[in-house]
Formats: sequence, C-alpha cells, structure tokens
Amino acid sequence: MNPNRLTPESELRLASARLQTRRHFLANCSVGLGAIGAGLLDSTTAPASSDSSGFSGKYAKPAKHVIYLHMAGSPPQHELFDFKPELQKHHLEPCPDELIDGKMFAFIKGKPKLLGPVYPFKRYGKSGMLLGEKIPHIGEHADDLCLIRSMHTDQFNHAPAQLLLHTGSAQFGGSSFGSWATYGLGSESDNLPGFIVMVSGGNMPSGGKSLWGNGVLPSVFQGVQCRSEGDPILFVSNPDGMSSDVRRASLDALNELNRQEHEVFRDPETLTRIEQYELAFRMQTTVPEVMDINRESKATLESYGAEPGKASFANNCLLARRLVEQGVRFVQLFDWGWDIHGTAKYDDMETQFPMKCTQADKPIGALLTDLKQRGLLDDTLVIFGGEFGRTPMVEARNGTMKFLGRDHHPDCFSVWVAGGGFKRGIAYGATDELGFKVAENPVEVKDFQATVLHAMGLDPYRLSFLSQGLNQRLIGPSNKAQIIHDLLV
Repeated sequence: MNPNRLTPESELRLASARLQTRRHFLANCSVGLGAIGAGLLDSTTAPASSDSSGFSGKYAKPAKHVIYLHMAGSPPQHELFDFKPELQKHHLEPCPDELIDGKMFAFIKGKPKLLGPVYPFKRYGKSGMLLGEKIPHIGEHADDLCLIRSMHTDQFNHAPAQLLLHTGSAQFGGSSFGSWATYGLGSESDNLPGFIVMVSGGNMPSGGKSLWGNGVLPSVFQGVQCRSEGDPILFVSNPDGMSSDVRRASLDALNELNRQEHEVFRDPETLTRIEQYELAFRMQTTVPEVMDINRESKATLESYGAEPGKASFANNCLLARRLVEQGVRFVQLFDWGWDIHGTAKYDDMETQFPMKCTQADKPIGALLTDLKQRGLLDDTLVIFGGEFGRTPMVEARNGTMKFLGRDHHPDCFSVWVAGGGFKRGIAYGATDELGFKVAENPVEVKDFQATVLHAMGLDPYRLSFLSQGLNQRLIGPSNKAQIIHDLLV
C-alpha cells in the first residue's frame, strides 16, 4: 500500500469532517447543551493516553487480526469448560428453591432437576486446565488458552444475545465488532475486504446478517459474507460476455460519475461506493486464489478435516487462517447447531452435542496449531464462545425428560481466547458450586468487548463515530465497561 496515499477509511473521515458545516453542527446539537456537557464528561473520564482516533498508547504489542469462532445456539459450559463436582453429586435431584424463586427461563417450567455433567472432564497441558473430554484437540492447546468462566449477559433469547455480543446492542442497527475493528485499524490488504464472514451448520445465526452489519458506520466497513460453493463472493466473476477490459472501462466511467456527484454533494457514502467498486474489481483475481484450499497440502487438509468443494466448519477454519495470512483484519465464523435443549435427537446431549463437538474440535485444534507454527498466533486473537450459557438443570420441556438438554442461561457462561496478547494457560473467574451464577471476577459482555478492542491497540472509550448527534461506540454511551487487565500479558 502506498504510504503517501490516503486510505479509503481516511478519505471517508475527511469527507465526514467536511460535512460538519455550521448548519450540521447546529443540527447535531439539537438535543441541547446537555449533550455537549455529556461529551466533555466522556472525554475527561476516558483514559488520557488515547488520541481522538481511537488508538491507545497503553498496549505494547497489539493484536493485528481476530478470528472469532461463534458457536450459534451456545454450547453447554457444564460439559466443556466448567466442571462442577457438586452438580455431579446432586445429578437429577430437585433444584434448590433459592436458585429458581422468581427466576425466568426461556422454557423451564415448575421445579426442574439438576443435571450433572453428561460427559467426563480431564486435565490438559502443563497448566492442568480442566476441559471436557469431548474436545481433546482443543485440550491439546490448554496452555495457549485464556479461559473465562465468569462471562454473563442480560439476554436469554438467541437473537438479542447475539446482537448484544457482536454489536453492543440487543436491538437491530448496531455496528458490529468486525466493523469497529476495521474502522479503527483499516485493512492490511489492498485486494481483500477487512472483515469477512463465513457461516456453517446449514442455517444462519438467529441475529442474521445484522451480526456483521456496519450499523452507523459507513457501509465500506460491513462484513463480506463468503460462500463455500459457487463464487466465494456473489458477483465476483464477470457476467457472461463481459471481459475484464470491458468491466474496467465500465467501472472507470461509473467512478467518474460518482466523483462528480461527490464534488457536488460531499456525501461520504459516495466515496464508499467508489472504493467498493474498486475493491470488487481487485478481488476478482485475489479471492478465487485465497479461497481455493486445494492449494493446501494433503497433510494440512487432513489435519483440519477439510474437504475442498464442500461446505463445512473445517473448511472455514482453514480459510480463516488463509485470510488472516493475507491481511484480513477480522474473520467471523458462525457455526449453527449448538442449541442443546434436549427436545429430540436433533438437539440433545447424546446425539447432537457429540456430533457438534466432533465437527468443531479437530479443525479448531488444527487452526491453533497452524497459526502457532506459522508465527501468526502472537498477533492473532482466536475467540471461541456462544451468546450465553446453559442451565445447570435439565430442561425437560413439557415435563418430559426423554432426551437430555439444558435451557438458555444468561447468568454465566464460558468463553476462551488464544493468542494476541491474552495470558495463556489460565482460567479466569468462577461460578458457584452448581454453576448457576458468577461467584468470582464477573465479566460483562461490554467488558469483554472493551478488553478485545484494547488488545487490538484501540481505545474502547474513544473509538466512536458521530451519528444522530451522539458519539456511537461498541461499548455503548456510558463508561461502565471495564478493560480486564488481568486477562492480558
């Protein structure tokens, strides 16, 4: 990239600044002087070492990339990450009244029974981290994991919980995690989007495409969804009868019209449109090459369990490594099928859960190995988790317990992070003896967001975008979100 050329992100910011005429200033202040006072208060309470661009001077070796592995539906932490001997001891006994009095659940009715861990745990690595036996390949990397057992949220339905986790708001319209990262840091690649998304498991996540939407940010920062079959990205190929030369000439003419429009109206979205057209043209040669896993060795394909030409989570994990290797800033993988309620074999502990573990464990282990061998794990954050936790009680929907499963549970869940400046081989936080609520070192969703942004060298308090008269942020308008420094090296 030419260091003397303004990046598209910088051009957008300049264009946005030009729009702030006296008229726009007055319009944006229509909520009154209180908003100005609130903005001043925000500036004084945010860390002083940050500049207005959102970059932080506090972190010596920030992560350059993120691979976020979201298990849509939320895997049960009691079988994977949070072993509770006391829960095992009281398996299928009535749940204590003090836990459930006045408590709302998504599907549990009446007085449920406790459900001990359905599968054994074992200790892995030099750290002796306790993890479920169903994820042995992830377990091999226990000494690389920063396991957070004390996450909690205030949402117990899938879509709002996913939206809160990935956009900072339980309602539609927020800017996604990857969009904020690329807005703050840009992309290292001239020929690929900064934010790429892939979906496996046969269904979209409940929050839909809003989970990688740009929200209030310019649309150039939205996630680009890749497909496993056909063109990796829709319309990346030329239409029948159109050569690259004709497409180039057509694009030049269209860009000239857009530049004339921008000279008149100064709309930053016009610059976005120009850059998106140009990026799409450059992607025509880059994307097919990067997305072709046939270029990998047989040993690499086998380590992931990847099969070229098929849609799978394993293929997507391998593609994630290829993408960050090419400079993509944020890669988001959604894998559907983890909503283990126990209403039938398609969502129970004895059929669906082991199948999902088998599908995810080997490729994730291979991904961590691959990143480490290539020297990429030091500056790449790999995040694994769902949108909330599962109850320590069996769901037994409609009073029947033919299949074992757990209900949604916002009060505690587990997430792990590997690489990118997070501590390794540690378990942070704890839940109570039955795994019902956080007992030590609670981590709210916005704390987690703030910590990840900080690990990327961004100041979560100052990384903002002016929209509707407010400085919009991933962590929301208040400064309650805390950077959890104990998670970081």
